[in-house]
Amino acid sequence: MFTGLIQALATVADVRDEAPGKRLWVRVPEAAAATRVGDSVAINGCCLTVVDIAGETLAFEAGPETLRLTNLGELAPGSQVNLETSLRVGDALGGHFVTGHVDGVGTVAQRHDHGAWTTIWFACAPELTRQMASKGSVAVDGVSLTLVEVERRRFSLQLIPHTLAVTTLGSRQVGDRVNLETDLLAKYVGRLFEEPMTNDQ
Repeated sequence: MFTGLIQALATVADVRDEAPGKRLWVRVPEAAAATRVGDSVAINGCCLTVVDIAGETLAFEAGPETLRLTNLGELAPGSQVNLETSLRVGDALGGHFVTGHVDGVGTVAQRHDHGAWTTIWFACAPELTRQMASKGSVAVDGVSLTLVEVERRRFSLQLIPHTLAVTTLGSRQVGDRVNLETDLLAKYVGRLFEEPMTNDQ
């Protein structure tokens, strides 16, 4: 479980093919010393397990399903990623509950810079926007954000200068793909309104 408050803007040090998946090496001086093999860490909002540590660099394995359903398959050495270590009991919850299970990938459709602030429209599938509401929460590349407008196939966010400076969202441009996770509560509420299953389903 995570909060969507990014702890580090980390750099991909290496990407190695390990059929059928890949091994990602991420350099993160801020978190490496306190991280152990087996820990859960969110990379661009996708929960991965630390499988090796070498100095200030953490290694993760991403399987083919993860590579297909997220933007992690697009990473290359030098890419920047949002990193957050898992929430511990007693930690402050400043964002919202983020599971690290990416629901889908969206695309930057429009970007409007207003001085130091930025408004971004993201295009995504309607099944994702059905789980969104204006003033509700969404995680974009692991960043907990408040929704401004929600339409059938897109939604908008207004990003403050701090968020632009300390996450990958500051460099996102039209056409870039981002990982999306809708609010956990919205999923359960939506499930309540689905057609009930019979005993033979």
